[in-house]
Amino acid sequence: MARFFINASDIQSGQVTLTGSNASHARVLRLKAGEQVLLCDGTGMEWICDVQDSGLDAVTLKVLEERKSTSEASVEVHIYMAFPKGDKLEHVIQKATELGATKIVAFPSARCVSRPDEKSLKKKLERWQKIAASAAEQSGRGIVPAVEVLPSYAKALEQASKTDLAILFYENEHATTLRMALESKSFHSVSLMTGPEGGLEEKEVDQASEAGLQVCTLGSRILRCETAPLCALSAVMYAAGEF
Repeated sequence: MARFFINASDIQSGQVTLTGSNASHARVLRLKAGEQVLLCDGTGMEWICDVQDSGLDAVTLKVLEERKSTSEASVEVHIYMAFPKGDKLEHVIQKATELGATKIVAFPSARCVSRPDEKSLKKKLERWQKIAASAAEQSGRGIVPAVEVLPSYAKALEQASKTDLAILFYENEHATTLRMALESKSFHSVSLMTGPEGGLEEKEVDQASEAGLQVCTLGSRILRCETAPLCALSAVMYAAGEF
């Protein structure tokens, strides 16, 4: 069933008209009267609709059923990733969205090579959010993950610590595994924090511990900065019974 993201306010008296890029997408799909589509508002609600009329510039739909999204995970996972070089963050946003993350947050740390200025960040954020929206649509998500940027490592720690379980991954940690952390308590929300290409400084790891984050290892192998958050996210989803 074709899926489109809309604003809930677009639905009026049980009907909605797709225009702009949604209408273009519908035209590519060659939707015809009588076919059913799924509309999502990006925050967890969705509507099964029947195509009433399909034109070149607009598609008229009739709402058949309203419901909560059936494709979202039972656990909220927030990804906190220190600014990486190049387009690695774009890759993480796309794949983390497909895997079920509800938020992706970028932040600066001591060893970050990439430090986007305010002007470039505005454009990057717009692009990153579009990547998340596209990945959400392609993977059948009912929620479009929020993509955010924080001004400091301290702010990232403060925000990450507010979930039920907050974990920071450090290559020099050998005692506590991710499995141990996940089995230590029940949780409905998890924060997963990873460093940049050069890793986190020891004092930053100490800061994380002081902020209440559990410092964990992801195994004996050194993972690339774009691999670590996706590996951890997959493990959390498995532990939560999503796979």
